[in-house]
Amino acid sequence: MKASRGSPHYAWVVLGALVVVLLLASGLRAVFGVFIKPMESTLGWDRASLSGAAAVSLLLVGAAGPVVGWLADRWGPRRVIVVSAIILGVGTILSSRVTALWHVYVTAGILMGLGAGGVGMSTGAALAARWFEARRGLVMGLVGGSMSAGQLVIVPLAVWLTLHYGWRQSYLWLGLLLFVVAVPVTLLFVRDDPAQKGLKAYGAGRPAPAVGGPPVPPEARTTVAEAMQVPAFWLLAGTFFVCGYTSVGLVLTHLVPHAAEHGFSEMDAAEALGVMGAMNIVGTIASGWICDRFGRKGPLAFYYGVRGLSLLFLLYVWSLPSLVLFAAVFGLNYISTVPPTTTLTANIFGRYSVGSLSGWIFFAHQVGAALGAAVGGWVFQGTGSYSWAFISAALLAFLAVPMALAINEAPVTRTPRSTPAPAPLPAAAS
Repeated sequence: MKASRGSPHYAWVVLGALVVVLLLASGLRAVFGVFIKPMESTLGWDRASLSGAAAVSLLLVGAAGPVVGWLADRWGPRRVIVVSAIILGVGTILSSRVTALWHVYVTAGILMGLGAGGVGMSTGAALAARWFEARRGLVMGLVGGSMSAGQLVIVPLAVWLTLHYGWRQSYLWLGLLLFVVAVPVTLLFVRDDPAQKGLKAYGAGRPAPAVGGPPVPPEARTTVAEAMQVPAFWLLAGTFFVCGYTSVGLVLTHLVPHAAEHGFSEMDAAEALGVMGAMNIVGTIASGWICDRFGRKGPLAFYYGVRGLSLLFLLYVWSLPSLVLFAAVFGLNYISTVPPTTTLTANIFGRYSVGSLSGWIFFAHQVGAALGAAVGGWVFQGTGSYSWAFISAALLAFLAVPMALAINEAPVTRTPRSTPAPAPLPAAAS
């Protein structure tokens, strides 16, 4: 099957389906902060205990990354996405039935964490890298933007459902939404590889090898062990650790309760998150465009510098306009780090290594996210304020600036892997 002239390449159909699925999955991953205060009121648990559940979820999202990335590289992203969406949906629905704290750790922590890890950046980046040779920065920006859009759409929806029907019904309806939309869209429209549709990757000069067809030659891949010998791998993982700590871990988990402690209503905080999500989309897509035209290291360093300044500004938020201003500025670079990080990974280590290596780099992101979520709860529990937690995040963001500038973007030189010659046949007996 070949695309007719004038018709869009099927890669864009796959990307569209991926955007829808990531939007829903990332939105569900982001809603836990909405439920912290209602669960405190209903069940009497303290902030530190609930923050621990958020930390477990964020850590498992990252821990799943290397595994699902490896599976996506070898078995194809499609089946990984379907299975993970089912796990995420089950965890979300069961979260509506919790009655003990350990239930929260199992449902919202373990099940939702593992499910979201399989429908996240590792599988999304692996799928996008297979289908797109050209416009890769823009495509990664759209992938990241879809995850931001999840926050824009699902978080306010979760707040509205919680205010009108309670947090249990909110969990239930959000889980059912994932089942009804994400699983059918993946099965109908997502394909693992262009060769399955008789196509080349978008912008490629030759067809990409198909899953189930001739395997990708080993010399086209960089193993994790090989990548760990390259400083760029550790710099990418280190900067993404900072990204996780400062964004998903601290701000996304604790902004709603932080705003409530300063006199803002839950809807004020939800609107700020909505603004942040909208600016995420703009910033992430713009970041992909910038990466395609102006490089990756400089913008990546700039994003972390702006992030640090915006976190310091959060300490002085005093009114709803200032909260919205923070959300807009922080949102512009919230996930704008994704396009330069993933394109640097593809450019340095090769596009057939993106799934497994991005999994490990994303694991570093989620370790940072888990630590940020936990630190926020601990600091608030001990001091009654989030100030020192936000200061620590700003300092880490500033540290990431020179780390980003130190990345060497040159492709790794792979040593050819020779195949042993077959043993000679034994001489015939005379």
